[in-house]
Amino acid sequence: MKKWFVFILLFGMVGWVLYDTIDWQSGEETSPGQITQEINDPEGEIGLKEGNIAPNFTLETLDGGEMALTDFRGQKVFVNFWATWCPPCQAEMPHMQELYEEHDVEILAINLTETEPNVEQVDRFRNDFELTFPILLDHDVSIAELYQIQPIPSSYFIDTNGRIHSVALGALTKEMMVQRIEEMN
Repeated sequence: MKKWFVFILLFGMVGWVLYDTIDWQSGEETSPGQITQEINDPEGEIGLKEGNIAPNFTLETLDGGEMALTDFRGQKVFVNFWATWCPPCQAEMPHMQELYEEHDVEILAINLTETEPNVEQVDRFRNDFELTFPILLDHDVSIAELYQIQPIPSSYFIDTNGRIHSVALGALTKEMMVQRIEEMN
């Protein structure tokens, strides 16, 4: 009797795992964190892995406009998730500004605005660090959640085709940024 109980329990667990890993709309297996939405052209799958098309987003800029990731298709893009209170983010910002001034790359600095005391703090930070690249405001951290951001800073390097070239967790030096930019198409 005890053997049958163990057998039924194991059989049920295996069935549950199989059920949980199949995307029932497409019939394909998925892994945790994978985004399986297909885009309407033959470019490929949207996802967070290297080689995937980066998920699009549209955010308000610190200056009151709006920017979307797809606005920069055809250009190399460095997407950085950060906050004003984060010491590694503070250390990384001068390197990002130098990179922006010296290399052919667009920087989209996505501030985790929900974690800030107020937007004025973000504006003071921009002015204190003399940042000229776009600061985007993720008011409800929905884009950070979409990109599964855990540590900050975290960065995505996106090539001219909109594909994720590489992902970096933690602060980067200017040399590390330049190397990743130069490796992209």
